[in-house]
Amino acid sequence: MALLGTGIMGAGMGHNILAAGPELRVWNRTAVKAEPLADAGAHLATDPAEAARGADVVITMLGDADDVRAVMEQAGDGLTSGQVWLQTTTVGVAGFEALRPIATRHGLTLLDAPVLGTRAPAESGDLVVLVAGDPAARPTVDPVLDAVGSTTVWVADTEAGAAASRLKLVVNSWVLAVTAATGESIALAEGLGVDPRAFLDAVSGGPLDLPYMQAKAAAVLDADWAPNFTVDNAAKDAGLIVDAAREAGLQLDVAAAVRERLRRASVRGHGGDDMAAAYTAS
Repeated sequence: MALLGTGIMGAGMGHNILAAGPELRVWNRTAVKAEPLADAGAHLATDPAEAARGADVVITMLGDADDVRAVMEQAGDGLTSGQVWLQTTTVGVAGFEALRPIATRHGLTLLDAPVLGTRAPAESGDLVVLVAGDPAARPTVDPVLDAVGSTTVWVADTEAGAAASRLKLVVNSWVLAVTAATGESIALAEGLGVDPRAFLDAVSGGPLDLPYMQAKAAAVLDADWAPNFTVDNAAKDAGLIVDAAREAGLQLDVAAAVRERLRRASVRGHGGDDMAAAYTAS
């Protein structure tokens, strides 16, 4: 088994795959980020082709579609017909379609498999994996999916149309909106001389409350920007949502505004911080 990309998400996934027993080869552009997995028993490959060579499943968990395409091109010499490509990076609809020719050229079974969750669920093996693709690949990938996630949702029995990626964009549009609204509400409270905790107390336990909102509010109030999902990655996803909506003939005002807030937070030096730091754009 091969894992290409051992950042915030990939590292947690890799440790859970190792704990489940399969032999694992890993590669990361910055090799030091893969060393904890090597210490845990993974083979640290020198390049993507070495990692992919002979693997039954090749997992990509990278930054964006361009990263995935570049790394899989580098892996070309190690790819062979019949391998399953479990593509877990959030790349959007157009981004996924752009990857299909690589799978066709090498005879790979491509599964569209973005995940729901951030650092903590990746580390605990509690991700939700959305999968679209050939169900004949299930016996090969089920052990991986069981290792990295608590729930697997097979969205469609074909990867055509990027069905799982489409659902992931819908979910992320909600996540980004809640995160942005939480930061804005706290900023407004502070600007009006209201204790932000009074806002949280007012909605606590009622229909307006959300555990996710409470978690992001706590991060904002503590100025805890330790990344679970970074500002820059969230901005990338917001852009994918806006682009996909435009292709569908929709105008998403909130998603576009969230993308701009995230961009401003990044300019202020928070690109590598948790997306809760979008609060600083206020």
